[in-house]
Amino acid sequence: MQRASLAPKARPLPPGVYTPVVTLYKAGDKSQPVDHDAMYKQCQALVQAGMHGLVYLGTNGELALLTREERKAILVTAVRAVKDLGKPDYPIVAGISAQSTYETIINAKDAAEAGASFTLLLPPSYWAKALSSAALIAYFKEVADASPIPIIVYNFPAVTGGIDLDSDQLATLAEHPNISATKLTCGNVGKLTRLTSIFSPEQFGVYGGSSDYLLPTLHASGSGCVTGMGNIFPGSTAAVYDLWKEGKLEQAKKLQDLVANAEWACKKGIAITKYGGWYFLGRNIGLDQEETWEMRRPYQPVSEEMKAWAVKTLGVLGEVESKRSWTTW
Repeated sequence: MQRASLAPKARPLPPGVYTPVVTLYKAGDKSQPVDHDAMYKQCQALVQAGMHGLVYLGTNGELALLTREERKAILVTAVRAVKDLGKPDYPIVAGISAQSTYETIINAKDAAEAGASFTLLLPPSYWAKALSSAALIAYFKEVADASPIPIIVYNFPAVTGGIDLDSDQLATLAEHPNISATKLTCGNVGKLTRLTSIFSPEQFGVYGGSSDYLLPTLHASGSGCVTGMGNIFPGSTAAVYDLWKEGKLEQAKKLQDLVANAEWACKKGIAITKYGGWYFLGRNIGLDQEETWEMRRPYQPVSEEMKAWAVKTLGVLGEVESKRSWTTW
């Protein structure tokens, strides 16, 4: 069934587990400016923990709450951080989503100029009923034509007015030479399987939108996942992929079970994910001011009740992450 005639992409997205990095803000400042020193440290911690790639300015990164100047500066910080680790080719993916084709192309060029290696793009959703399938396909193709770096199609109906790209639409987009992959936060494993049955990873990478079904994604020939859990437990989430790749399937399944149960907390929203990031990661890497990890207003901090629930739910992975226990299973 695979489309053997489709050439491999010039720049396929490397397989593995990616973190959609949360944006950090300076504590004690009511205007909540981006804290680049904190994000530099956060970036290096995620890379050193074993994460295979990082996504900036995605949904977890609060793209919609940032200015154009802030977005570009965040990317510059991330690129500098990985270069300073001696990893100039480490994958940095930049969210470029906007409502008009015009602005999206500007964002794509900004991302390339800042040093990002790939872009992540949601469907436009302003007045979703007016966007036909033809309009959506044309949008992605026009942006891909103009983008200096490859596009990853981001399908997340919950944040796009219910627009849910189907496997036929994604297969059409996969044929564009500058569209390298898709991230399926719709959680539709059937859609994922239909795509992997048609395309090899080099032709069109297919990534799950969370880590709670990472092993099913990999067993279906998917390329990995992009998961908010990486902000909290980067070592454990990346290790599910690493164990699978090494053929250690029993250990991978054991770790996957823990990751899936912990990720239930992340399903409750970005604020919970950021709180978990502070509690389990930030305090251990010198980013211990909780306010730094809060969402930008108007979004409010997590309630004390939800904080306690999140720590309990996420806690199934706390000791595993700190001790890297999967290495001895």
